[in-house]
Amino acid sequence: QVQLVESGGGLVQPGGSLRLSCAVSGGKLSSLSMGWFRRLPGLEHEFVAAHTWSGGNAYFERYGDSMAGRATISRDNADNTGALQIDRLKPEDTAVYFCAANNARNFNYMRLDEYDYWGQGIQVTVSS
Repeated sequence: QVQLVESGGGLVQPGGSLRLSCAVSGGKLSSLSMGWFRRLPGLEHEFVAAHTWSGGNAYFERYGDSMAGRATISRDNADNTGALQIDRLKPEDTAVYFCAANNARNFNYMRLDEYDYWGQGIQVTVSS
C-alpha cells in the first residue's frame, strides 16, 4: 500500500517561500503521477499542481490558476520524494496542503478524488 507523508509546512511571513515535501513509501514514485492540492478554510480542495507520468521517463508539469507562476512541482525518483516550492506567499495561501499519487496515466489530475492515494495534509500559515 502506497503511503504519502507531507512535511515542510508551518508559519511563514507574507512574501516568503516554502518547500513542501511528500515522502512516498510502499511504491515507486517513478511510476506514479503526483499532485498537490490545498484546502482553504471552509472551502473544497483546490488543485495546485501535478506532475503526471506518461510512461518511461516522460513527466509533465501542470499548474492550477490559484498559484500559477508561484508554485513549482518537482520529484526525486531516486529518493522517492516529491516537492512543491511556493514563492511570494500571500495570507490567502493559508491552507492545509495535500500531496496525492495515482497509478493511472490518463486521468483528471485536477480532481483529488481521481487519485489513488493522498497524505494527511500539512498546515501552511502565511501571516506576519
